[in-house]
Amino acid sequence: METEVVIPTNSVSIKGTLLNTNSEEKAPLVIIIPGSGPTDRDGNNVMMKNNSLKYLAENLNDRNIATYRYDKSVLSYSKEDSKNIDSLSFDVFINEAKYVINYFKQTEHYSKIIVAGHSQGSLVGMVASKEIADGFISIAGAGKSIDEILVEQIEKQAPFLKADTEKIVRELKKGNTVAEVNPNLISLFNKQIQPFLISWIKYDPQSELEKLAIPVLIVNGTKDIQVSIEQAELLHKAKANSQLNLIENMNHLFKEINGDTNENMLSYSNPNLPVMEELINIITTFVYEIK
Repeated sequence: METEVVIPTNSVSIKGTLLNTNSEEKAPLVIIIPGSGPTDRDGNNVMMKNNSLKYLAENLNDRNIATYRYDKSVLSYSKEDSKNIDSLSFDVFINEAKYVINYFKQTEHYSKIIVAGHSQGSLVGMVASKEIADGFISIAGAGKSIDEILVEQIEKQAPFLKADTEKIVRELKKGNTVAEVNPNLISLFNKQIQPFLISWIKYDPQSELEKLAIPVLIVNGTKDIQVSIEQAELLHKAKANSQLNLIENMNHLFKEINGDTNENMLSYSNPNLPVMEELINIITTFVYEIK
């Protein structure tokens, strides 16, 4: 049964879709946290439609697992509402996720509550899950902090900009904004985004995951061109008793890719491709094994 559920927080009201099971007994609930950018509850944005999170939720519901997936809060603001958009921080995302988890805990309708964070949502979810969730799932989540990832990406794509990137990142880690930015790096470090990066940088995925005293599942695909399997392995190393599953030929959007990078990129705008059944099987088993 599909229901629109709006959850008030201290920033905005979170809008999402609740899929309950038909069972009369209490079912487990998986809360799905979307990745970076203006991503909606289905895993889509204005530039691409792939329905990754929608299909994930629906497939889990077919296995008698209730799901709640929600829109990123940034989607609640109009383009003219620049003040609120500019004031968004990583902590806001974490607090909103906590509101969502606690909302469903207070209903007492579910046998257990598991948080599943995708991409950037992995870090949001692991911090928000501490002491309030019964289990945590990282899907395509980074194992390094965002400052390290940015430097590595620049080193691969434009090595001549690495020194400038490192200089900027050092200041951001200290909590300082940077007035003068190399024009080639404006898209990454413009004035508006720097406060958000400062709030994001202070969270290290490995140390945050280590703090969790609940069952942890880490999943990554071998065809993920955004988050490598090495990132998943770093998370697993940080949390020795976690479960690690690397799914052959799965990409960042849980779709099966048997060809080249071109096929992979085309999948980002193909809403008809199903998510891989192996992912659903792994998550289902993990959810039902949590006591």
